[in-house]
Amino acid sequence: MNINSAQFIKGVTDGREVENLEFPQVAFIGRSNVGKSSTINTLTKVKGLAKTSSFPGRTRQINVFLINNKFYLVDLPGYGYAKVSKVERQQIEDVINSYLFNPLIVQKKVVLIIDAYVGPTESDLEMLDALLEHGRSVVILANKIDKVKKSHQKATIDKIRETLHGQLVIPFSAEEKIGLNEILNEVFGA
Repeated sequence: MNINSAQFIKGVTDGREVENLEFPQVAFIGRSNVGKSSTINTLTKVKGLAKTSSFPGRTRQINVFLINNKFYLVDLPGYGYAKVSKVERQQIEDVINSYLFNPLIVQKKVVLIIDAYVGPTESDLEMLDALLEHGRSVVILANKIDKVKKSHQKATIDKIRETLHGQLVIPFSAEEKIGLNEILNEVFGA
């Protein structure tokens, strides 16, 4: 699948504000600074569509983008950022939960982005367990695969798959566009 158009629709802080969207939704979630915004910009081929920052935790709301006038791509705040207050951390968690675990919102897919170099963290595993517990269709995007030596990439992905109990894992690099077609077909394909 090719993305021919992508536009920002709105940013909200409560999942209830997107319960009645017209088209299917594909959600992107991951730890702070795992590369969600860079991934979205690479997939849509629109530089700056999703705001990137070297400062973790920049995204604090649910950002909704219309893709090809057929799908909504939903960019969620990153979880697991420890350098904010407990109150701020809880607010971010509440925003995420209000969308991901709202029974009135059905995501076509949830793309859980992990850092291929670091591997799944405890917070990634907790998020995956919660998504599966709520019956979400999850695809794991192992981002930053280009940071792993080429000779170790297959073993790294195999280990990630094993850790994640056989979930679909797609190796990806926003910089080198590795895995671009695979993720587009998996999440936006028929």
